[in-house]
Amino acid sequence: MDLHEFRETAELAARRGGDILEEWASKFTVSEKSQFNLVTEADLASQTAICKFITERYPDHGFLGEEGLVEDHSQSGCRWIIDPLDGTSNYVHRFPYYGVSIALEIDGKLQVGVVYDPTRDEMFSAAAGLGSTVNGSPLSPSTIDGLDRALVMASLPLVTDKNDPAVQRFLTVLSQAQHLQRTGSAALNLAYVAAGRMEAYWSSSLKPWDMAGGAVILLEAGGRISKTDGSAFDVEVADMLASNGTPVHEQLVECLA
Repeated sequence: MDLHEFRETAELAARRGGDILEEWASKFTVSEKSQFNLVTEADLASQTAICKFITERYPDHGFLGEEGLVEDHSQSGCRWIIDPLDGTSNYVHRFPYYGVSIALEIDGKLQVGVVYDPTRDEMFSAAAGLGSTVNGSPLSPSTIDGLDRALVMASLPLVTDKNDPAVQRFLTVLSQAQHLQRTGSAALNLAYVAAGRMEAYWSSSLKPWDMAGGAVILLEAGGRISKTDGSAFDVEVADMLASNGTPVHEQLVECLA
């Protein structure tokens, strides 16, 4: 199997999805339909275009996607994991921090990942053993090795309150990190850690399609991913800590315990 070819397919498919998101975004100001309905239609249109493009190239491959997409992959061993719109709330409010995430899993192992930001035309891309790039330029995480000098991102559950353990952990890290923010796009957060634009990101409320593409990009760039307790990462489990691979990782494990 040619990972170069699979990566190119993912990149082309992600661009198609991103173009559709931007086309639909213009309708938010001219339609009488609710924003919820519009964003659902944009999400579905992006996912449909992505799957159609990939299926035309690899008709025996399976899929797992955010919008109810589950297709068998037992014959080929290949499963594409797709988030056609990561950062929905940002998209609805026209806050330019959202994107398309696509990963390819082969025989249970993540092998290819892309995250495309259509607002900046940035294509983050990686394949196992081939490194990570953004628009063709190599990526590498930052070398900051202290949480007190780190920019850290977190995801919180959509519905929560001040007593939620996730909120309490957020407050714990808030007092330790130089900067702590919540941005609303897991895929871009992972890509940004890979690019050295932030030092770490964690969440306990993600789905496989939120994490898969960005995880490949970060690992190929030289970063580190685990569960929040430091144990082995599993894309099927909603528990992830991603970092630049310095002692910042262990410092966050201690904070999140």
